[in-house]
Amino acid sequence: QPTMDRNRKWVPGLGAALLILLCHVTSALEVPLDRKFLLPQPPTITLQSPKDYIFDPRENIVIHCEAKGKPTPSFSWTRNGTHFDVEKDSNVLTKPGSGTLVIDISGEKAEAYEGTYQCTAHNEHGTAVSNNIVIRQSRSPLWSKERNEAITVQMGVSLVLQCRPPAGLPPPVIFWMDNNFQRLPLDKRVSQALNGDLYFSNVLPEDTRSDYICYARFPHTQTIQQKQPISVIVLNMETMNETVAALYNVTEFYSGDPEGERPPGFMMPLGPASAKMVLRGETLELECIAEGLPTPDISWQKDGGELPSSRMSFHNFKKTLMISDVNEADAGDYRCSATNNLGNAHHMIKVTVKAAPFWVSAPRNLILAPNETGILTCRVNGEPKPKITWFVNGIRLENAPEDHSRKVEDDTVILSNVQTGSSAVYQCNASNEFGYLMANAFVSVLAEAPRVLTPPNQVYQVIANHPALLHCASFGSPIPTITWFKDSQTSIRNGDPYVIHENGTLEIHVAQPLNSGKYTCIATNNLGIRENHVFLEVKEPTRILKQPEYKVVQRGMSAMFECKVKHDPSLIPTMTWLKDSGELPDDERFVVDTDSLTIKDVTDEDEGTYTCIMNTTLDRDSASAMLTVATPTPAIKPDPPTDLELTDQTERSVQLTWIPGDDHNSPTERFLIQYEDLLHQPGVWVNLSEVAGTSTTARLSLSPYIYYSFRVLALNRVGYSRPSQPSRQYRTNPAAPDENPSDVKGVGTEPGNLVISWTPLTGFKSNGPGLEYKVLWRQKDTDGEWSSRSVANVSQCVVSGTPTFQPYEIKVQAFNDYGSGPEPEVMIGYSGEDLPLSAPESLQVMVHNSTLAEVHWEPVSIPSVRGKLQGYKVLLDYGFFHAASNNKRKIQIYGNRSEGRLPGLQPYSLYNLFIRVVNSKGEGPQSSSKTFETPEGVPGPPSFLNVTTSSLDSLTLQWGPPMNNNGRLAGYTLKYQPVNNTNELGPVKVMMFLANETTTTLGNLNSSMLYKFYLSAKTIKGSGPIVTEEAFTVIDTGGSPVPSRQVDIATQGWFIGLMCAIALLILVLLIVCFIKRNKGGKYPVKEKEDAHQDPEIQPMKEDDGTFGEYSDTEDHKPLKGSRTPSNGTVRRDESDDSLVDYGEGGDGQFNEDGSFIGQYSGKKEKDTHEGNESSEAPSPVNAMNSFV
Repeated sequence: QPTMDRNRKWVPGLGAALLILLCHVTSALEVPLDRKFLLPQPPTITLQSPKDYIFDPRENIVIHCEAKGKPTPSFSWTRNGTHFDVEKDSNVLTKPGSGTLVIDISGEKAEAYEGTYQCTAHNEHGTAVSNNIVIRQSRSPLWSKERNEAITVQMGVSLVLQCRPPAGLPPPVIFWMDNNFQRLPLDKRVSQALNGDLYFSNVLPEDTRSDYICYARFPHTQTIQQKQPISVIVLNMETMNETVAALYNVTEFYSGDPEGERPPGFMMPLGPASAKMVLRGETLELECIAEGLPTPDISWQKDGGELPSSRMSFHNFKKTLMISDVNEADAGDYRCSATNNLGNAHHMIKVTVKAAPFWVSAPRNLILAPNETGILTCRVNGEPKPKITWFVNGIRLENAPEDHSRKVEDDTVILSNVQTGSSAVYQCNASNEFGYLMANAFVSVLAEAPRVLTPPNQVYQVIANHPALLHCASFGSPIPTITWFKDSQTSIRNGDPYVIHENGTLEIHVAQPLNSGKYTCIATNNLGIRENHVFLEVKEPTRILKQPEYKVVQRGMSAMFECKVKHDPSLIPTMTWLKDSGELPDDERFVVDTDSLTIKDVTDEDEGTYTCIMNTTLDRDSASAMLTVATPTPAIKPDPPTDLELTDQTERSVQLTWIPGDDHNSPTERFLIQYEDLLHQPGVWVNLSEVAGTSTTARLSLSPYIYYSFRVLALNRVGYSRPSQPSRQYRTNPAAPDENPSDVKGVGTEPGNLVISWTPLTGFKSNGPGLEYKVLWRQKDTDGEWSSRSVANVSQCVVSGTPTFQPYEIKVQAFNDYGSGPEPEVMIGYSGEDLPLSAPESLQVMVHNSTLAEVHWEPVSIPSVRGKLQGYKVLLDYGFFHAASNNKRKIQIYGNRSEGRLPGLQPYSLYNLFIRVVNSKGEGPQSSSKTFETPEGVPGPPSFLNVTTSSLDSLTLQWGPPMNNNGRLAGYTLKYQPVNNTNELGPVKVMMFLANETTTTLGNLNSSMLYKFYLSAKTIKGSGPIVTEEAFTVIDTGGSPVPSRQVDIATQGWFIGLMCAIALLILVLLIVCFIKRNKGGKYPVKEKEDAHQDPEIQPMKEDDGTFGEYSDTEDHKPLKGSRTPSNGTVRRDESDDSLVDYGEGGDGQFNEDGSFIGQYSGKKEKDTHEGNESSEAPSPVNAMNSFV
């Protein structure tokens, strides 16, 4: 990004300026481009295409060039060093707001746009230029035609199969495959070199094959080309005589040495030494391929040094050594050695490292105040040493207007006492024979008061004992001086513990809680002053207080790791557990709690290192421990606990202690404590409590009037132990009941009673002898005395003589010989209900439409309901106007309502309505009736639609009336339309019928045509749903009628006569042609004609000699029997006997003996004999064309 150098001072002369400038470390400041600042800035290139751009000719060329500045820069381009006027080229589009070019090459030759492009961004303060962008089209040339002769080699010798692909741009990727597109297997004996050739260190008989194919894949165009297959034959000369060898028709024969073993030798590179040059930063590829038998092994070493292990890799079975990101230290002598059991061979590769120019220090943007001095440096390196050239606003300094304040010293430009208006963009170009670098750096001359860019009141949070950085980014020209204050009072100076950096940032080396507070930074220059406030909060560090510990756990047991953490209370912590530096397995056996990890039922796979990590937004802490899984000894149920002892006895509790038994290699999970009540349920043991397996004591809560005896069972993963021996007996004294019966209810079962029921106390809860229940009741809201009755050994009490459906307050209290239970809770119950006394009145019905009405009534009084109002029941008697009223329906309306909706009514019906009140007892008397009518609606669909008769040009339809007329039936609407053989619908015709009509015959239809029918009934409200039907008209084929979806043929008489005459002439002409040409072989086709009758070629009618089918459209339409459409093409999909198959100049096909593949067919007259055909017959198509 554009930056502003601080290496400048207010100086009276150039000498002092240079001294100060060279002694300062360069730092930079970004020029703010926010709209609120509105500061001028020369252009800066922010995005450009790479120097070498290879484009795909199938896509548009996009050359990027974007820049920023104030005012917004304008853009221009050069191509091959001259101005490129993009406005005059309609194929070139400039993206709005940038200089990016989009070149449409879809209709042009892509080569026309190859070349070297350079972008220029200009505003009133300077000009920035891009790199030279070389645009080249990707190419994937075809493989040159060649014929590869078979290669015959003796077994054991070496072999090279050359690929030599065409030179593409970029170069292709090479691979070898067979005819089945399977890659050829490569190993240390058979390998592919970097140039694509296939090397055999020694050949074996299994290398014999005829499909060694080299493929080249061109990346940009994604095309793959292949070389002609190469055939290789491997001979075992000991088993072959010269006669057999002479039978091989080969042009190449590699005899080599005899088949025996031999020491290694290098196939590539050749000779004892070679040289390799590589550029700094690129990847060095060294390759050695050796031959020999057995196959040699390859090794590498560098003379006088070590191979760089971090950047080095071996490929192609160690035949290729690659070193990435090469630097000068990688130069030297590299030795590759080939070794087998007969000896070794060596090859020395001398590597030299050159370097294209690379940056040591690129020039950076300068913002100077008037009369200041600045310096631009362009430090580069390379091998050979790059040449540095300076430009200003895209013009070489030598050719630019003279500026006495500017001095150039090789890689440095010194600007002295700059003045307003001298802003410019400087370019540094460093080049050598391997490339170039170019950088833009602007010099902007501004006079601006300070601005603080850091947001105000920003809060910084750090952990205690860590560094804290408080930023004070500023802008101004001259560059502002930054000072800091703490809590708006204490001035901060450089020195322990504070450091004020050159960019204004305040650093506290080791932050402590006392450093928390408000900090103020002040930016000052000779044009003004500005301040900003920030806040520092120093937090306590996160620490793990209890770390997880090493565990050895038997398989099947549980393991728990603890991880207790302390952290700053204002930070939100997050605990994460890892296993072997990865996530925990997704298994419910792993249970993560707030400060622990428990692994249940440990398996061998759980062994490893477990790490707990505590993260906050500012810091983290972690600790690890190992889990070792041991092989368990067989586990059995634990032994029962022993020595049960009762202590600390009170009226309602006792302390029970015991000694655990042996757990038999399975830790005890819990203890179950049971008791026996020898007074109420002797011999029955009841579960009382459970405690953890690590406990040996339990405090037991007891109840009065129980003769207790306790026992304990231990549980491990195998199961429960046998019960322990019972403890001594412990009796609790009787007492009054602790609780009253539950589920107290009051419900009347019939008029005049109230049944009060409850759930009795168990003997365990009676707390003493003589348990009874005191039942109390009184009518609610009367403030009368409570009536009561005491009962025993029952769960309900019936109170008689109560008024109908009145609320009662009821309660039930338990008592025994030792007193009464607590004051019982008052419940509300109701006495028995009776049937309602009255019916709703003032019935009103509002009819909304033919199926919905709404009924209103005057609600009955609540006392007359004599029970809980459930709602109202509406009873409907109804029938259609033309039928008796014999239908009934009931609608339940729930709740205390005075209206209800009546959905689902039948249209055009007369309804008689009654309403009854409903309570829990039943229904009340019926109200007076209310009669209403529903208006007409649309009818239902006709009950059926059938086609009863089908002929050549007519169809007879019959239908039934709707099941529901829903009104006075006004009639029927019939719509129909033809459907052609492509399922396309023709025009719709509409017919109307009276209500009493249920059949019709449709005439003047097209034969051999499918028709679709839509029928609906209607009333004055409109038409109802439709029913559909489909049917074919038929055509007489000489036998039974056959339905068809083919295009119909007209039946007009004059057209039939004309078509018959033309057809007869064509038939005569065909017969004459066949007789004249009956000189060659004879090919009977009668059998095939009979076996392949075409249903579309119709016979001649015996009675009048006319064809049975012809076109009903324009005269220029062809005969149906012919297969020549009006456009002159032949529709193969309509028939197999196209006349084109018979034409001499057509595309007809022949059998191997010269006969036609296609035959024609047609039903012959009874007296027609089989004719002889000739392959030399003239074309019937030509003959037919003579009549057109």
